[in-house]
Parts: sequence; structure tokens; C-alpha cells
Amino acid sequence: MKVELAALIAGGAALASAQQSVWGQCGGIGWTGPTTCQSGNYCSVLNPYYSQCLPGGPATTASTTASRTTTTAVRTTTPSTTARTTTPSTTIRTTTTTTRTTTPSASPTTGTKKFAYVGVNESGAEFGENVIPGVLGTHYTWPSPSSIDYFYARGLNTFRINTKMERITPPSSGGLTGPFDSAYISGLDTIVNYVTNKGAYAVIDPHNYGRFSGNIITDTNAFKTWWTNFANRYKNNPRVIFDTNNEYNTMDQNLVVALNQAAIDGIRASGATNTIFVEGNQWSGAWSWVSVNAPTMIKLTDPLNKLVFQMHQYLDSDSSGTSEVCVSSTILRERLTDATNWCLQNNVKCILGEVGAGNNNQCKQAVQDGLTYALNSGAWVGVLWWAAGPWWPANYFQNIEPPNGLAVSTYVPILQSFT
Repeated sequence: MKVELAALIAGGAALASAQQSVWGQCGGIGWTGPTTCQSGNYCSVLNPYYSQCLPGGPATTASTTASRTTTTAVRTTTPSTTARTTTPSTTIRTTTTTTRTTTPSASPTTGTKKFAYVGVNESGAEFGENVIPGVLGTHYTWPSPSSIDYFYARGLNTFRINTKMERITPPSSGGLTGPFDSAYISGLDTIVNYVTNKGAYAVIDPHNYGRFSGNIITDTNAFKTWWTNFANRYKNNPRVIFDTNNEYNTMDQNLVVALNQAAIDGIRASGATNTIFVEGNQWSGAWSWVSVNAPTMIKLTDPLNKLVFQMHQYLDSDSSGTSEVCVSSTILRERLTDATNWCLQNNVKCILGEVGAGNNNQCKQAVQDGLTYALNSGAWVGVLWWAAGPWWPANYFQNIEPPNGLAVSTYVPILQSFT
């Protein structure tokens, strides 16, 4: 998910003039509660929908820290322009195509048929977007090894680690073509090695929405260079998967394709043979994939044929993931159907790189039904829940951080059933 789409509502009863305590919400799109933090804390923008009081620094207001260009974050209420999608998974594209358009049944899984990749998004290292490079433990954090252990012990094998490009190659030292920040890249190395040494997959995701320092990336050569340098660091680890960028949105479609192709070319130029997840425009939403991304994204090429089309899908009314109310008990299957047929027709696979829903019976039924449909279709190779991470608020409905995140007891067993 998006960190951007996580509209985390911590309760709006407090007056805007009050001061929020540490770890409380202090801003974000639609927030009507306190916008200042108590002394000794500051208001940090974790994503456009959620600012949080973190320890350290003077009391600050969300208005001084929450600015971000509207093109990067604001989802409109019209689903046709804002839906998030999921990326098709890592299957190899062959020269022959299939004309299958039948709708696979959503009957329960049987036998040994399972997804190749089942896991969670791990958030934290992309937080605190208003402070670059930021201070570890104050502005951002890394996933907890105990969280990885918890999921891995239950059969989950894939962790999408959300990062921030500006912290990997800071603007102050050259930006996209500059050197790595030693402290941040060392932290990434540590968690990637922890995940892959257990035998799991680490999906490294620059959680940047096609932007760098708040501006749309237009220099495809610089983007290619960034990916060449970055892939070179992890190319000898076969359990690392590269995700070109999180949720391109409100961008020229040809530019989105060009950036994806530049990333692929850069990764292969490094000598890396790793699988690559590519994402589409309009938050890479699955239900709008065919109308927005299908005609152009299929033109992407990889000499190793190891592309996976990653899509994201949420179950609320506008596919934004900001409400715990699911439209119906079959809404996930319905929103995946067109994308599923596109994957089958083009002989590619898909991965549901972000999915999330409320902790209630209707949402639970919709997730179980939709994932069963996706598995039985043969088009999807995996699913990753949004989201784990040590800094999600306790009352965030999609929080799957163990042991007590609101989504843990409901959705970890469902994810387990597909491993």
C-alpha cells in the first residue's frame, strides 16, 4: 500500500487547538484533530494521509511539515482516476499467447496449488518524508527482525521493504547519480540480508511514486544510472527482487513506461539476473489496469524475460485503502477480473503487491474470495498485505505488525492458507 494511501484515522474527537501526545496523529488529508505536538515531540509526515508526533525536536504543526505536491498524493473521489493496481507477477513471457478469457471460479483452493510469493509490506524506512536524510529512530525506522521471524515461522516468504530514494542517494550529494548514503544503505543491507538469509524473498521498493525530491522524475538516463548502481549492490543475491518504483501516478503514461524500461535496462546493465517487478500509472491499481496501463505496459521488454507486473488493490469504495468498509464480499474478485484476463491473454503473470481491508466479516470474506479466485486463475503468483512496520498506529485497521496489529488475527491465517 501505499504509504500514501493509508489514510490512518486515529480519531477526530480532539480539537485542532489541542496538542497531540507522542505517537499520535497530527495531520494528513482529511484530518481534523490536533496539528501540534506536545513539547519534546515534532509532527512528521509519514505519508500524505498521516502525520505522526515523533519524539525529538520542538513542538511543530502539521501545516509546516505536511506540504507535498498534490500530484503525488491526493486521490480524488473518482475511482477512474485514482484506483491503485497490483502488479502482475514474475512469470516469464513466452512468444506464444493465449486467448483464455474465461473467468476462473472462486472455489476454495485444493491440493498443493499455492502462490509463489506470500507476505507483507514492511514500512518504516520511507517514513518522515519531510526530513532528508533524517535520523534513524526519529524520522524513520527499519523493519523489526522479530516481525520477519513471526511471519516466516508461519510460512510467509516475501517481504516488500519500502525505502526512500532520497535517503539512498541524497540530493545534497548528487541525487539520482550520486553516491549512496553509507548509514542508510547499511541499514538496508542489514534487513535485506536478514530476510534472504532465512530463505525468504526481499522485494526492494523505492517508495517514491515516480518522484525525487517532490518532483516527477523525467531524466530517464539518470534513473537508469540509479538502478544500475543500486542493482550492482544486490545482484549476487538471487532472493532480492527489484521493484522499479512504487505507484507512479498522475504522470504522462509514456513517461511511466520509459521509466520502467530505463530501470529494467539499468538493472540488466549491472549484470543482475534478478526478477523485476514493474508498476503502472495511477497508483498501479488492478481494477483500472486495463484502461490505464495495459496498452503501453505490455511493450516493456527484458532480455531475461523475468518481469512481473505488480498491481495494487483495495476494497473500499474508491480503491484507495482509506476506509475499513469493503464494498461487498466479492469486491476483490470483481476488481481483479479484467486484469486477470489481461494477464492470461498476454501470457504474463501478476502479483498483488498491495492489498488491504478492514477487520470485519465482509472484508474477510472478500479477501478470501478474491485471493482464491486469483490463485485458481493461474495469472497471479503472489500477494503481499499492506502493511507491517513498527511505527503504524495501534488503531490503523490494516496494521499487520505482530503480535497485536489489528489485522494480525484475521489476515495472517488467510495469508497462511495460500502458502
